[in-house]
Amino acid sequence: MPTDGSPPPSRSAVHDAATRVEGHLRSALAAPTRPEVVAGPGERRRRQTVTALFTVLGAVALGWSLNVEPGSARFYVASIVLAAIWTLGAFASGPLHLGRIGREPTARRPVGPPIAIGLALAAVFVVGGLLVREVAVLEEAVDGVLSYARQGSGPLVLLVTVVNGVAEELFFRGALYAAVPVRAAVAVTTLVYTAASIASGNLMLGVAAVLLGLVVGMERRASGGVLAPILTHVTWSAAMLLVLPPLFG
Repeated sequence: MPTDGSPPPSRSAVHDAATRVEGHLRSALAAPTRPEVVAGPGERRRRQTVTALFTVLGAVALGWSLNVEPGSARFYVASIVLAAIWTLGAFASGPLHLGRIGREPTARRPVGPPIAIGLALAAVFVVGGLLVREVAVLEEAVDGVLSYARQGSGPLVLLVTVVNGVAEELFFRGALYAAVPVRAAVAVTTLVYTAASIASGNLMLGVAAVLLGLVVGMERRASGGVLAPILTHVTWSAAMLLVLPPLFG
């Protein structure tokens, strides 16, 4: 109820706002309104070879980065190497696209909806974190990841988190997505992303990768590019970095 004397919003205004939000989310996640650009057989085989090689390299580097001493210089070096592997693999595989959402001629670059989706995902994970705290094994797995945020330099940890989020989306929703059949692309990229995360040795990273991978995969399918997945991933990971350490004490 407004306290400044202004009238409360009418039901129609609330309904219109909810309809607009629903429309934005549908355009960001639903089936695309334009056909996906499909690579030819030769280009697809090349993409598959490149992405297979760099997936293995990236999984090894991820495991290394999460098995060095938290707060040490080696952690930042390992994180930079990991981001470089994903990025190099992405651009070595072939062209990448930013993508658009909406129908032509008013289609636009996806910005606001992906950020909102990233914040919504963060809220879901915060609620999940409250439950995870009650299970010792799961809490220990989460705490193992958060130790890097607690013992490292805050700005540097945030920087490598953002850089790696961008690099992962360039590779998984950019290169890998374009390397597999369109109908299976969301499922395949989510499975491979989850497998690479589990290879780090931390179960909770794999659990997070399933939900995050599905959402950003749907965004990639809807927009035809990597901008929406990047914005959602970076928003989610930055929020997690800021919220989860205090939550887990």
